[in-house]
Amino acid sequence: MGWASFNEDNESRYHNATIIRKREHDAMKPESSNGAQAPSKPLTKLKSFAVPEARPLPVIVLADVSGSMAENGKIDALNVALRDMVASFAKEGRLRAEIQVGLITFGGKTAKEHLPLVAAHSIAIIDRFTADGGTPMGAAFDVARELLEDRERIPSRAYRPVLVLVSDGAPTDDWEDALARLQSSERGKKVTRFAMAIGADADKDMLANFANDREAPVFEAHESRDIMRFFRAVTMSVVARSASATPDEPAALTLSEIPDDDLDIGAL
Repeated sequence: MGWASFNEDNESRYHNATIIRKREHDAMKPESSNGAQAPSKPLTKLKSFAVPEARPLPVIVLADVSGSMAENGKIDALNVALRDMVASFAKEGRLRAEIQVGLITFGGKTAKEHLPLVAAHSIAIIDRFTADGGTPMGAAFDVARELLEDRERIPSRAYRPVLVLVSDGAPTDDWEDALARLQSSERGKKVTRFAMAIGADADKDMLANFANDREAPVFEAHESRDIMRFFRAVTMSVVARSASATPDEPAALTLSEIPDDDLDIGAL
């Protein structure tokens, strides 16, 4: 057989095989009622869904950094306790709530935002507190009120914020009017407020006026481990809220369940 006959024979076989495969393929297609082949159905698309964005849960600490806090290791214990709290918040899941932390310090003659309100998991480092000067607590109340009322920084979708006040002395400015403004403001009267008195010289009556959780009266810290214990309790309370089905509901501040393990021990 020459090359021409060989090629013609192969082409004929290929043509016939193609026709047979087409017939077999057509036979497998479903037919409509009138005998025509039914059009193939398009592939079903997976329904798209959006994961709901976690809502902010702000925790704002008002920290006394007056000169007296430098005594007996109080400022050091406060630094350690806050770092521990933020680190614990950063590890929490963010399914329903995203814990945010802001630090307001008051010392010398003024108050300021030491750490602007930001998601805990994004905090890489917190500058250490240094103690100096007086106790301008009223100024801190004003800074806290302005932050709470800022709709851009704390949107309406945010969960009920938590304010934590710690101090070892009496205010040295006009704190009463400032506290009244905070407590009567639209958002200030809705927040959860905790307070801790550090040492024997703290103004416990004033701190009790600030706090609004009936089940958590002013906590008194007499040694370094008490400061750690208080912030561990605050951490547990906030974490319980963030993980619950109702993060807007306050969670109890339970100090009796905090073990002494890993707590810094020292007299104040």
